Amino acid sequence: MTEPLIRVEQLTKDYALGDTVVHALAGVTLSIGAGEFVAVMGPSGSGKSTFMNMIGCLDRPNSGNYWLAGEDVARMDSDALAAVRNKRIGFVFQQFNLLARTSALENVELPLMYANVSIADRHARAKEKLVQVGLGERADHQPSQLSGGQQQRVAIARALVNNPALILADEPTGALDSRTSVEIMVLLQQLNAGGMTIIVVTHENDIAAFASRVVTFRDGKVVSDVTQVPRSASAELKRMQRDVETAA
Repeated sequence: MTEPLIRVEQLTKDYALGDTVVHALAGVTLSIGAGEFVAVMGPSGSGKSTFMNMIGCLDRPNSGNYWLAGEDVARMDSDALAAVRNKRIGFVFQQFNLLARTSALENVELPLMYANVSIADRHARAKEKLVQVGLGERADHQPSQLSGGQQQRVAIARALVNNPALILADEPTGALDSRTSVEIMVLLQQLNAGGMTIIVVTHENDIAAFASRVVTFRDGKVVSDVTQVPRSASAELKRMQRDVETAA
């Protein structure tokens, strides 16, 4: 059997809030295979964001095990975790997290700067990823010159530039309108169709419907893990376009 890309066993994480201990993760066991598109859902305080931080190597568990591509990362020190994050994982956030005074190209190049990639190679790889997300003509634009959807595409290009094994997207459509949200999901489904493993944290059922698997957290535990036939974001976008044309 092929080793899953992500495997966690009895993962726990506690936080102290004053005299109270919050059990953010309470013995989570879960596997995610390479090439899956998974939506992670749950109410505030359910543990979904803590789980995302764990698998994104942004935090370490109190106990339990986590293997990423067969590598035991739960016991790594901070420097080793940083190296794994930069090489294996691409992050996409709700608020885009772009540097305001730099171009789209320079924003995409950032992970390569940390990896000490040459200037020429940085430019070439960053431009390639901007073209891939449909923004090849906007490479010189600053974030203020781009729409919200375009800024999120820059953020996705930045997540892709190191050719990671995994994309982690935390509420990637939370700051976008409905149509632009579907456009972003079209892009994520295209990336997934090309073999990229994608995990999206969302509180929106409409967004989770575009994933092929939905994992729901509550009180630090997985309470539901369901596979489904994903809704086609491309078909949904075409339907929205037809509705606009009909209304006009």
